[in-house]
Amino acid sequence: MSQKKRSLANIAGIVAVATLISKLFGLFREQAIAAAFGVGAVVDAYGYAYIIPGFFLILLGGINGPFDSALVSVLSKRKKEEIAPLVESITTIVSSILLIISIIVVFFAPIFIDLLAPGLEPNIRLIAIEELQIMSPLAVFAGLIGIGFGTLNASDQYWLPSISPLFSSVALIAGVGILALVLGGEIQNSEYMRLGGWVLAGGTLFGGILQWLVQFFAQLKSGLGKIKPRFDVNIPGVKDVLKLMIPATLSSGMLHINVYTDMFFASYIEKAAAAMRYSNFIVLTPLGIISNTILVPFLPIFSKLAAPENWGDLKIRIRQGLLLTALTMLPLTSIFIALAKPIVKVIYKRGAFDNNAVEFVTPLLIAYASGMFFYLGRDVLVRVFYALDDAQTPFRISIGNIFLNAILDYLFVTKFQAPGLVFATISVNIISMILLIWVLNNRLNGLPLGEWGIALFGLIVASIISGFACWGTNLGLETILPSNNLILQIIELGLATIIGIGIFGLIAFQLKLPELDLLITRIKQKLGKSK
Repeated sequence: MSQKKRSLANIAGIVAVATLISKLFGLFREQAIAAAFGVGAVVDAYGYAYIIPGFFLILLGGINGPFDSALVSVLSKRKKEEIAPLVESITTIVSSILLIISIIVVFFAPIFIDLLAPGLEPNIRLIAIEELQIMSPLAVFAGLIGIGFGTLNASDQYWLPSISPLFSSVALIAGVGILALVLGGEIQNSEYMRLGGWVLAGGTLFGGILQWLVQFFAQLKSGLGKIKPRFDVNIPGVKDVLKLMIPATLSSGMLHINVYTDMFFASYIEKAAAAMRYSNFIVLTPLGIISNTILVPFLPIFSKLAAPENWGDLKIRIRQGLLLTALTMLPLTSIFIALAKPIVKVIYKRGAFDNNAVEFVTPLLIAYASGMFFYLGRDVLVRVFYALDDAQTPFRISIGNIFLNAILDYLFVTKFQAPGLVFATISVNIISMILLIWVLNNRLNGLPLGEWGIALFGLIVASIISGFACWGTNLGLETILPSNNLILQIIELGLATIIGIGIFGLIAFQLKLPELDLLITRIKQKLGKSK
């Protein structure tokens, strides 16, 4: 579509920088919410109210989501002059459906909250219902955001889609900040809990609208579609997009049903939703940056290698995707597990977020961190199936996983409480990866699984050793320099992290992986360009 195509490394760099900036503002957003409301009723209610809007934002509006993936797969193979009518038709069809869904959510919000979280206390339930009604239009804007992601990425525009979530974070920060200025120390008063809920929900909605607007103006400027009603499924490419989009959305939706199952059980555990939100965000921040860096440039490459005569190269790219995932996720896993408590303290401990909140969130951070590789690895494999024009296989696997996740939630929550819900999801992701690899192995006439397994085992060993090094370093520094000073705590964390990553790198270097050389080369290129 564009006259000048960027290299894989260039795309990855653009996405990484833009996503880093966006995630940094996301961190400020979570810190503002934590300082204002802590692990309490307002954030608990918001956690449940956000389930449905968040489902649409992550599923439909997320970069690498099914809308984005389906549009990239189809639009990247078409001429620019064919794009506008195709996008306008898809936008009309999707928006019409999502508008009806939004209206349904408004009127039936109490029923949805009761189904999702039957264990809520009455006051938290009321706040959650009101928040859900306020955020219901996000279903429409999520679809528009996802279409914008796919359209801009297919036209070789990566910066704006990757940075656009920043506007949503800014809106929420502004809302919480204004509330804090108006109420001052009264912000935690129980009389203002509903007001706090309205601010969180309203800020989230306004942020979603801003995110769509900045993408839409870029899309309009590039001549890639206007707000123009079109109900023509006979436009070339429309049926191809829907053919991929519908089963891919259902497949990814099945994965998110596992989140709903988790939250169903969490509603019976006080403060679980708020604690899961805070801990999950810490993990999702680097995971989101790295996932976008890996998945965004690889998806069009997978698509171009889908023909049988290119399967040899496709296998190499699949290995690159999985091992780049391991090289980035496994050391982060070891760091988050080894340094979980000091990380939570440094990020959140201020204002209403006290020592009790730290103790509650820390085990959940450890649980979420242990599943980072499997979360992203599954996504890499799913994108391979999308490139092969097969969204059915991931969909079928996801359906089976719904029932498995519910059973594991029931079993694990009894033994491990809230962290057990996370362990159940991780188990499901592991099983999904195994099944997806098995199917690909049969379809692509065999994969070098033994070779991949040896490389992966070496990286796992490296991550375990580096984790102990992190833990020991931080323990020693805390013993020598015990302090509540934030700057000193950050320095201690930084030193422990550097040592852990250094040890991981030294061991990984001995494995002589070409993916490690590729990763180092990209880092050097980016550092060289920044000078």
